Amino acid sequence: MTGGIPFRKMNGLGNDFVVLDARARALPLAPDAVRAIADRDRGIGCDQLIVVESSRKADVFMRIYNADGGEVGACGNAARCVAALVAEEQGRKQVGIETESGPLAATVNGDGSVTIDMGAPRLAWDEIPLAEPFHDTRRIELQVGPIDAPVLHSPAMVNVGNPHCIFFVEDVYAHDLARFGPMLEHHPLFPERANISLAQVISPEAIKVRTWERGAGLTRACGTAACASAVAAARRALTGRKVNVALPGGTLLVEWRESDGHVLMTGPYALDYEGSLPADLLEPARA
Repeated sequence: MTGGIPFRKMNGLGNDFVVLDARARALPLAPDAVRAIADRDRGIGCDQLIVVESSRKADVFMRIYNADGGEVGACGNAARCVAALVAEEQGRKQVGIETESGPLAATVNGDGSVTIDMGAPRLAWDEIPLAEPFHDTRRIELQVGPIDAPVLHSPAMVNVGNPHCIFFVEDVYAHDLARFGPMLEHHPLFPERANISLAQVISPEAIKVRTWERGAGLTRACGTAACASAVAAARRALTGRKVNVALPGGTLLVEWRESDGHVLMTGPYALDYEGSLPADLLEPARA
């Protein structure tokens, strides 16, 4: 392949993406190519690589790769970025995005923020999925630390396009998430791995969240983790169904709508810059 590939570098609350448009030109993206592009030292650098493709069911299809090269089904922050691009391109405020995890409806608001209808969360153990049955996924049997004095225990499980494991704590910065996040991400209980979050209830209308994202590591913001944490907090009656979720990169408004059970996520997006991706990054040399 010759010639550069146009890309956009975007972010949602610091969760950053390289966005490629493959609607007119198919792009070969093996896992090693994704890793090369996502590499912050030798590539462009990003948490996720986003590929916009044609869709017969929506305005576009959004394909999502984590920095480790693995493909995932959902990314709320990326959905806001893609929605803003497509809305501007088509000259309208509402667009539809198809993903591996299902369709998303997006609205660009008057203040420049974007609202994504993430659909209904999956709460049953086999929908998350978990490797064994749990009757109540508001609290499952999982702990970190000594059996008689665990540091973390009884997390909530929610799938909002991706599996999420949420520990409620008194202080999200009092625990070394970078240390135990990788261990829990790959726990045998999670056959598809899981995003690991710490959630702190500030008030009935506000929570604080930090996330270790599967395949990406510590992130400044994870939109699906914000949604999952809001749902988990409401299920435990720790908050109402509409909360501000404070992430290291900023705040999202999440509403678990009672009328249809859908999760609505509202937040900003940013276009950092545009450039041309060296074609050889799509076909990195193999050792």
